[in-house]
Amino acid sequence: MYIHNLGNFDEEYLGQILEWSPTLIVNSAIYEKVLSLGLKVDVIVNTVDGLVPQENTKSIVGPGDEYNTVFNFLIAEKYPAVNVIDDQKSLTDLAFYLPKINIVLFSETEKSYAIKTGFNVWKPAGSIFLIDVISYFEATNLMQKGERAFEVVRDGFVEFSFMTEYVFLTEKI
Repeated sequence: MYIHNLGNFDEEYLGQILEWSPTLIVNSAIYEKVLSLGLKVDVIVNTVDGLVPQENTKSIVGPGDEYNTVFNFLIAEKYPAVNVIDDQKSLTDLAFYLPKINIVLFSETEKSYAIKTGFNVWKPAGSIFLIDVISYFEATNLMQKGERAFEVVRDGFVEFSFMTEYVFLTEKI
């Protein structure tokens, strides 16, 4: 998991996500806040002067912004996926990395991820997906409710098919 900007992210939900995250990477600007939550940080990105890391905490520095450094590190270490917490980026901003690593982007209120054609997921009736319709796609068990909003019609699987490389889905959390 990479925490770039924690904002007002729900601490209980953070704990649930961390259960599935073998490594915790944080931006040096929020390192102290993350420590105050009692979390063990594995890697700090672009450490600043005066920052005293926990024992056995690695520091990584790289060219470009923190995202470039983090994703290059994760890809080099052969991580297949990463959960990211940031309330300022969109998945479109990170699309360059998608061929090399699966990304799930969390904000305070949403979870966004890229899917490939054939993706299916079980959802209860009434669940909402927010989808930026940038190309034609088909989906089973889904009805459009607004410009970006699509509602699951009945309890069961929703399956997507399309011709582009990815479609970006967003769900409320």
